[in-house]
Amino acid sequence: MNRYSIAALGLGFALLFAAATDYIPAFMDSEGRVFGLFHLDIYKDALHVASGLWALASACSRRSAVFFLKVFGTLYFLDGVMGAFTGSGYLDLSIFIDGVRNVSPTIKVLSSLPHLGLGALGIAVGWSPWRADHVTA
Repeated sequence: MNRYSIAALGLGFALLFAAATDYIPAFMDSEGRVFGLFHLDIYKDALHVASGLWALASACSRRSAVFFLKVFGTLYFLDGVMGAFTGSGYLDLSIFIDGVRNVSPTIKVLSSLPHLGLGALGIAVGWSPWRADHVTA
């Protein structure tokens, strides 16, 4: 298996885990916030599940995995950047629904770290200069 498919599989499982955290009490605080930072809802869960399934499906071929990593990485990373500044993102439409959230800059950044990290991984692997290696799919 090539590094692109492995990265897509890893991201797929991470995204499905993100959707599951909303339904596992051990990850929620007394106010229903995941990891004590943010609330997930059906829209965010659907986004994570759809992205996770796309990632898993793309892992079947090198070309699909590279495409997924480039598109997903860029979209999620930019969503994380927006979230770090506004507390809202565009992928779940929260910037349009909630606008700029009145939470501390620390919460904005910490809440955005998953999208920043997953997006950065997608960008680093998908747009990497060693994309032309000779690993077979």
